[in-house]
Amino acid sequence: MNTTVESTPQIVVSLAEARKKIRSGDLLLYRRRGLISVAGRGAHAHAAKAAWWDDELFCLEVREGHGGRAVTLASQVARWPRRIDVFQTNPGRRWPDYDRRGAVRFMRRLCGCSYGYAGLLSAAFLHLPVIRFFVTPDLDDAAIGRRPPFCSQACVMADRLGGGVDPVPHLADRLTEPADLARSPFYKYLFTLIP
Repeated sequence: MNTTVESTPQIVVSLAEARKKIRSGDLLLYRRRGLISVAGRGAHAHAAKAAWWDDELFCLEVREGHGGRAVTLASQVARWPRRIDVFQTNPGRRWPDYDRRGAVRFMRRLCGCSYGYAGLLSAAFLHLPVIRFFVTPDLDDAAIGRRPPFCSQACVMADRLGGGVDPVPHLADRLTEPADLARSPFYKYLFTLIP
């Protein structure tokens, strides 16, 4: 079982050294304190996917204020040193049918979409103390909805719909938070990036 990042010592690696170890489809989780990380009971407040295009390593994400986009991972590491954790997707190939290319293709198709503020608020609403006791978790991935996704929802949808594996099978995509991804055995913490 995957241990949480909070109980794992941080392994800090320069992007130049890490490049050869990062594969397309690997998960990028951003450490930040904020509403998302606190409500999600974890250290992470944003999720994205790594993708190689030619010899350049990109970050595919759906980010608040921007929506779906592709930016160089180097630009993000320069902006957020010691904040971006890289997680290997499908460690040990435990899920042999996983399609990395399909997951990356799904994330690329989200470029230009709006950010799912309504979905994020809906997921956060379920964390309110009184609400939690009266609402059962939604397990229905088929109820994707018509709203644009937020960051972790986009990543879990990419792996489930594009890659063929549901990394958080006991939770609907639209309720999946970065901390849920960090706890999933489908991802394994590798290191934290610095420029």
